[in-house]
Amino acid sequence: MAFESLSDKLQNIFKNLRGKGKLTEADVKAALKEVKMALLEADVNFKVVKKFVKSVEERAIGSEVMTSLTPGQMVIKIVNEEMVSLMGSETTEIKLKPQNEITVIMMTGLQGAGKTTTTAKIAGKLKAKGRKPLLVGCDIYRPAAIEQLKINGEKQGVEVFSMGTGHKPVNIAKAAIEHASKNGHNVVIIDTAGRLHIDEDMMDELIEIKENIEIDQILLIVDAMTGQDAVNVSSTFDEKIGIDGVILTKMDGDTRGGAALSIRAVTGKPILYVGMGEKLSDLEQFYPDRMASRILGMGDVLTLIEKAEAIVDEEKAKELEKKFRKAEFGFDDYLEQMQQIKKMGSFEEILGMIPGMGDQLKGAQMPDEKQIGRIEAIIYSMTPEERSNPSILNVSRKNRIAKGAGVDIAEVNRLVKQHEQSKKMMKQLTGMMGGKGMKGGKKGRFRLPF
Repeated sequence: MAFESLSDKLQNIFKNLRGKGKLTEADVKAALKEVKMALLEADVNFKVVKKFVKSVEERAIGSEVMTSLTPGQMVIKIVNEEMVSLMGSETTEIKLKPQNEITVIMMTGLQGAGKTTTTAKIAGKLKAKGRKPLLVGCDIYRPAAIEQLKINGEKQGVEVFSMGTGHKPVNIAKAAIEHASKNGHNVVIIDTAGRLHIDEDMMDELIEIKENIEIDQILLIVDAMTGQDAVNVSSTFDEKIGIDGVILTKMDGDTRGGAALSIRAVTGKPILYVGMGEKLSDLEQFYPDRMASRILGMGDVLTLIEKAEAIVDEEKAKELEKKFRKAEFGFDDYLEQMQQIKKMGSFEEILGMIPGMGDQLKGAQMPDEKQIGRIEAIIYSMTPEERSNPSILNVSRKNRIAKGAGVDIAEVNRLVKQHEQSKKMMKQLTGMMGGKGMKGGKKGRFRLPF
């Protein structure tokens, strides 16, 4: 998971600070030395780290912090604010023209960064906002890329314009804009060719498109797992053709996170979205404050609410909350909510968004796809009465269930224990989250789809 190593290191550093009743200048400097090392190990640009640590130190070694009743918390607050500032402070959107005009977006990037998939993801996002996008296949060197764009466009319900591999990209792009104009499309998204490395031919092709077509936004897709290289690629593309924003892909992978913390500071260009998986829905708006909160182990409740609201049926949520409060949460409910969680992302990612859950997750085994299949088999091997009232599950019933599901009784016992823990945790959460804002800013109760 992105930032996992950096997040762990920073949380350990801050845990030591919190434990001190009073902070000395030496305490702050020692802690910031460790922060500096953690950021460098996460592949954050050296100059960015140096400036960041200096800014934090200047603010932290002051009377406001040193005389505070909670100096450790004050330092963490400063680190959080400086990290948000580093990543751009404000959330940046793709700039679109009015609905009655055509916005032309050119997608650029190196081969293997996930450009074609991200292009389709962006089309889906814009379609959900009421736009009528047209995808354009301009990667004439990889027929598979055009085919991939067509498949993903179909999944997103978005038209794909292509002329095969026998025409120049600039001519394909011109024809696509003409097609868009005649067919009521108001966004044209051009998927350009990538290379394994930046070369002159690639840049000349992009420059030719830019010089012959009015491009409104040039977006660069970079692989977050390449770390500092992603920052270098961003700088080169901006220098050669000028970019308006960056989309970081593979943020769900084993990335050290340095790219996300460096790109804005080095290039001055905002990160617009982050790719959190291979599904076409796995693209998140980039919020600097939320990302900083995740890195520092403070959770990200707002993103969790948005994910939940996108898939939860309000009536079912109310019904489920009543069950939580009355401790009537059975295995049918457990199964239904687990299937809904799958739509939101991994268990680890979701629980990591809940403040304070990070430490509790250390060493915990999160269920994967295979385990979920076994859990389903166990639950389906129960009688309706056993599913609705788990308290009646004695040894003989568990043995029968294990046999029916083709698993060991230890797995049945483990599931029963997990169910009990979930029930307790969710009962606490439904109480803790009371009164949080729901859709449209209305006061309501925050309900998780578990």
